[in-house]
Amino acid sequence: MNDWPEGWSDDNRGPRYGRGSAGAQPENARVMRQVRRGPAVPPGQRPYGDPGPAAPPYGAGIPQQPSYVDGQGYDDGAGYDSGYNTGQVYGGGRGGGGFVPNDNDPDPELDRYRPRPNWRRRLKWTALTLATVLVVTSVATYFWADSKLRREVDLSKVIDRPASGAGTNYLIVGSDSREGMTKADEKKLHTGSAQGKRTDSMMILHVGDNGDTLISLPRDSNVTIPSFRGSTSGKIRPAMGQNKLNAAYAYDGPTLLVRTIEYNTGLHIDHYVEIGFEGFAKIVDAVGGVTIDIDKGFKDSYSGADFKAGKQTLNGAQALAFVRTRHAFAASDLQRTKNQQKFLSALAHQVATPSTLLNPFRFYPTMGAGLDSLIVDKDMSLWDLASMFWAMKGVQGGDGTSMNMPISGSVGGNLVWDKTKVKTLVNELNNDQKVTVSGN
Repeated sequence: MNDWPEGWSDDNRGPRYGRGSAGAQPENARVMRQVRRGPAVPPGQRPYGDPGPAAPPYGAGIPQQPSYVDGQGYDDGAGYDSGYNTGQVYGGGRGGGGFVPNDNDPDPELDRYRPRPNWRRRLKWTALTLATVLVVTSVATYFWADSKLRREVDLSKVIDRPASGAGTNYLIVGSDSREGMTKADEKKLHTGSAQGKRTDSMMILHVGDNGDTLISLPRDSNVTIPSFRGSTSGKIRPAMGQNKLNAAYAYDGPTLLVRTIEYNTGLHIDHYVEIGFEGFAKIVDAVGGVTIDIDKGFKDSYSGADFKAGKQTLNGAQALAFVRTRHAFAASDLQRTKNQQKFLSALAHQVATPSTLLNPFRFYPTMGAGLDSLIVDKDMSLWDLASMFWAMKGVQGGDGTSMNMPISGSVGGNLVWDKTKVKTLVNELNNDQKVTVSGN
């Protein structure tokens, strides 16, 4: 192979390579000032210091190649330097530069390095997002539930009330209201079709620091119905004398019932909660049924009860029959109140389990059924309601006491309270002391 021919000077106008010329020979380094020739590798020495056989002199029969000097362009005189001898590597992606951080990953599609994921930052933002969603959901649920509470009972209409004691006293009433029920519902639930509503069960739940106490008040209790302010007229009505306890509710509703209980016990009622037949059955169905252990089987054609002894899960209709049955028992009203306590505590326990509280498909239907069915006093808050259910759960779990109002006998078929025991019981509750009195 021949060396390149001598380049043409500017004065020589012959054919030249480049500059639009049709010449086939390239310009030499003298004409192309940006090209320079580097020195050849000395004879007997290999590039990069490789100790092998001596290489032939560079350029023997081969023209020396042009070199590029970084930052200077092409020029005459200096040797060829690729940058490899100094360890410098040119390039590094579109941004240039040879330094590649250790926390970057190659991205072949974008021809550059992308940062590795910052997992600590991602976890922090995920936690913040979940916390925000939880707070927003909780606040929305609270206002939704609060708006559904039926605050219809005004306890400010109750006159001559006893002083408030320590702890909180709830009056829990199960009425035989058939509000919203169809004829088919009445037949299914064995409720009959009586007009109006009466108290089917009454309980006082005391929530305090020394154990919670659930006390059933038999509806056939013989009590004095005192003077009262009419819930509708607002006028003071005279006392009605001795009567059954449930007559107070039948005559003038919740406020007269509260007035009668406070008058006969001396215990201040802080909150009122009422639920009807249908609402009770809906809550039980919404929670998926309530498991209860029945000591002895019984039947009752009036309530539709037909139970065998043993542990079993009751649906809404069965639960209603269980708490309403009294004709199957010798001590009809007392045994029924015990069944009511037992079942309501089991229901509260079922509502408070993680399988209900943490399952939105069960929690919201249960909350909706309960809140649609409950009638409460105007000062009742959701926190008060939650405290009541939690206390009932504790009573069922053995953390409290459940009992009937102490009975000393009967008169005219009505049950007479033991005045001495009742006085001791009320004194212990007012002072939030551990209850020592036993009931029937």
